[in-house]
Amino acid sequence: VLCSGTLQQCSYLPNQAPDSRTYSIRDDPHVNVMMAGSTLRKVKSRSWKKQRHFRLLEDGLTIWYKSRWAGKGHSTFSVTELEAVREGHQSEVLQSIAEEFSADLCFTLVFHGRQGNLDLVAESPEEARAWIQGVRKLIHKAQTMDEKERLDQWVCDWFQKADKNKDGKMNFKEVRKLLKMMNVEMNEEHALHLFTMADKSESGSLEIEQFVHFYKILTQRDEVWKVFQDYSGDGEKLLLEELENFLMIEQQEGGRSAQHSQELIDRYEPSETAKKQGVMSLDGFQMYLCSQEGSILKPEHRGIYQDMNQPLNHYSISSSHNTYLLEDQLRGQSSLEAYIQALKRGCRCVEVDSWDGSDGEPVVYHGHTLTSKILFRDIISTLKEYAFKASDFPVILSLENHCGIEQQTVMAQHLRHILGDTLLTTLLDGQMPQQLPSPQVRICLVVGDHLSRSVGMRRKGGREERQEERREREREIERERENSCTTASKLSRELSDLVVYCKSVHFHGFEHARSHSKCYEMSSFSESKAKRLAKEAGTDFVQYNTRQLSRIYPSGLRTDSSNYNPQDMWNVGCQIVALNFQTAGLEMDLNDGLFRQNSCCGYVLKPDFMRDSSTRFSPERPEERQGYIPLRLSIQVISGQQLPKVNQKEGSIVDPLVRVEIYGVPQDQAKEETSHINNNGFNPLWNETLNFVIHTPELALVRFVVEDYDKASRNDFIGQFTLPFTCIQAGYRHIHLLSKDGTAIPPSSLFINISISELK
Repeated sequence: VLCSGTLQQCSYLPNQAPDSRTYSIRDDPHVNVMMAGSTLRKVKSRSWKKQRHFRLLEDGLTIWYKSRWAGKGHSTFSVTELEAVREGHQSEVLQSIAEEFSADLCFTLVFHGRQGNLDLVAESPEEARAWIQGVRKLIHKAQTMDEKERLDQWVCDWFQKADKNKDGKMNFKEVRKLLKMMNVEMNEEHALHLFTMADKSESGSLEIEQFVHFYKILTQRDEVWKVFQDYSGDGEKLLLEELENFLMIEQQEGGRSAQHSQELIDRYEPSETAKKQGVMSLDGFQMYLCSQEGSILKPEHRGIYQDMNQPLNHYSISSSHNTYLLEDQLRGQSSLEAYIQALKRGCRCVEVDSWDGSDGEPVVYHGHTLTSKILFRDIISTLKEYAFKASDFPVILSLENHCGIEQQTVMAQHLRHILGDTLLTTLLDGQMPQQLPSPQVRICLVVGDHLSRSVGMRRKGGREERQEERREREREIERERENSCTTASKLSRELSDLVVYCKSVHFHGFEHARSHSKCYEMSSFSESKAKRLAKEAGTDFVQYNTRQLSRIYPSGLRTDSSNYNPQDMWNVGCQIVALNFQTAGLEMDLNDGLFRQNSCCGYVLKPDFMRDSSTRFSPERPEERQGYIPLRLSIQVISGQQLPKVNQKEGSIVDPLVRVEIYGVPQDQAKEETSHINNNGFNPLWNETLNFVIHTPELALVRFVVEDYDKASRNDFIGQFTLPFTCIQAGYRHIHLLSKDGTAIPPSSLFINISISELK
């Protein structure tokens, strides 16, 4: 979000002395190589390797590249889109050409979100090293910029875009084009008025200092100024006591407002004079509202704040379906990158479908389809490297075994040898479990269909097997044969012994489960069966999930890798609600939203009434729950800031509207939207209030969606943000919007005022 402030000198502008931070980057020898440009091979496959000329543009953020035969055509991407650089043969594509190009020539640029990697080969090890180190430094610089530096960079970027002839000045014609680029429609008279106000030298063009003035006029936030005026005695500053009143009354902070107000001045006030006086200026006030502390998500819920010592079945667990697929279920590519992307997103349950490979090595793909195959051992190696980068809590490996006994044994060997001590192979305390372990153990846990022989019987120092368990397993194998669920008629002891806590069993109904089930037994349900059970026997399903794990998977008809709504399953306490992580959209927004809290660790503690085995809660009848207190949610949608253009066609400007959607128990499902604002994506102003009643706040998710209104066809998506109702901060807040892919699109935001109260 743009906050007011003065501009440090732009690094690329002629006759300007860059600040020390920019200078240190521009003076870096690796960055200099990037700015001079290099010919690199862009590699898509063993047969597709083409030379492209790459260089870093003067803004220090944009990487430009083109084919030498492409004429004027070129492509660009920003360093801010990059997450990391991998050295050597660290992608499947570069591994496939390892014999042709040595590791010291190869590197991979990894993008945020679902965007594919860029595999590159340099002409010399020195050139590869320069690009690897240079890009890493630029990524670090982009990630560590404070609000002030982000503003400076943002203003510099706009000046560069507007200054078409690169003379360090901007005439009125360039200003008109700039306004279109900034997604704002303004009549020529008003635009000329702003230009004239900024053109102090009356030269007919703006230099950088005058451009800063023009930009401040353009980005002036009257709606923030009005809030400031309501609490400022003199209209110029907020005294400590006035800031306390604002925090207590508007932000509903109560007793902590006194100490917090001084902390906010120390943290966000840009004027040293104001800091010494213990006051906050409008600039500081706006910087606070634009910060993470001023965002809609409670700061205390960003880190681990929940009890992580409960049994596994007391948590919702971020879970992926057919994790190996990057695309559809019939012809899509299977890739190790799919596992990396899911794990980086906080996924803690990944799926592997194993089949006999032709050379004695098990392969993974979607059986009986045209999806490509990858080696089981490569997946386990990827898991070893990435399992605990985003979260320290357990990774559940859901194995669907279709292998014969020989390759099952190979699978077991790979699991043991590659994962080593992180693989759980024995009961944690050597005793028959009365409940599942907590997430506090940093382990890889194997569960799966067509694997379990006598789960729960492996003890430290022994392999006893109870007669009763053996008979139960024999009956289960017979059921599996009858249902033709597996191609494997025999089970490898080495593999089945790795299933320690989660024995896969057929679901025989809630009554049977109540009297016969064990805590270490887990059943899988198709989305349609789970949805039917949730509607017909919601309380029974909730009780069932207080005792053991359940896994939900998408319908086999979803060959396009679309997703079902996970909320229906969370409403009855299902833990492993597996989604196609490769498919962006509402369903993954909800998944990202639920797991955004608790340090994005992939485990979210279910509400207490979903963990009590004697619970009578039903999502169909939330008012019957003990302690039922419905809440009123009132959201004043005030304004938007720098919304991205949907249609990149010149002259196209968005007509934005905001819709707020509630997902939760059936009674809570609701949608309300504002009117649309014509031709203004830059600073649209709504000032409209949307009201909701929330019957089960502990299960509700709130999704804010911004769309480009189109009266003739479907609205276009602009951005969204989803979070649990229980994580919402009341008061004046900014919502930092995300793309369809779930990645940040700074500085796009909404400014809102939220009120939460008990329904009288």
